[in-house]
Amino acid sequence: MECLWCCNPESQTINPKLFYFESRCTRCQHCVSVCPNGAISVHADGSIKTNRNLCNACGTCVEACPNEARAISGELKTVYEVLEVVKKDSLFYRNSGGGVTASGGEPTSQPKFLLALFQACSRSGFHTCLDTCGYVSWEVLEHALEYTDLVLYDIKHMDPKRHIELTGVDNELILQNAGRVAKNGIPLVIRVPLIPGCNDSKENMEALAKYAIKLGVREINLLPYHELGVNKYERLGMKYDLAATNSFQKNRAEAIKGDIERYNLEVTII
Repeated sequence: MECLWCCNPESQTINPKLFYFESRCTRCQHCVSVCPNGAISVHADGSIKTNRNLCNACGTCVEACPNEARAISGELKTVYEVLEVVKKDSLFYRNSGGGVTASGGEPTSQPKFLLALFQACSRSGFHTCLDTCGYVSWEVLEHALEYTDLVLYDIKHMDPKRHIELTGVDNELILQNAGRVAKNGIPLVIRVPLIPGCNDSKENMEALAKYAIKLGVREINLLPYHELGVNKYERLGMKYDLAATNSFQKNRAEAIKGDIERYNLEVTII
């Protein structure tokens, strides 16, 4: 999916992405001369521009930049390498009761890696949590659930047409999979991003609460919209369609929380 409010646009594809911090750039042009793909050029006003169609995020310009105006987001890792990072916090997991959460982006977009990682975590005795949007084939999701201890399940909107407008896809498969996960018996928490003017209507929240009850889900997390990801779009050379949207008001989030709690559901604002 490509949600309008996505705060991690760099994770919408599985390839590493180049961040460009223009405020740090001194226009020394080192990046222009070293780019092996000719993706970086100097415009008439002296500004440095990157052709994203030519850039493959090789990192050559990052190494050449003396001002840290460029950075690569995303790394290629093996399951073993990730597991070694996970093991460093094993003491914390035991003391806190926590574990490993696969999030994103969408972790099921790399299904073989996700399955292998969760298998390795299970063998090591680590609690596993899958944070998913649910827009994935049931075959992939079902396999991952075999090694999943908790599911955080995003539901962006209950209306299919509005869901398409906000995310680029309808919600039929998402709701189908939510029902399947609920029947699977794995602890399930529904998570809802609260986006002003997009999905925070009373009608949508009521429909969501009723759907949760239908599934037998008792816990809902509300994630109020924030502006922390806005600058990423500029650094990635992407347009942000919600640039004029302000962070979700705390009192509004509390009011929605109260409305959902009237259905005897446990609601937490994250």
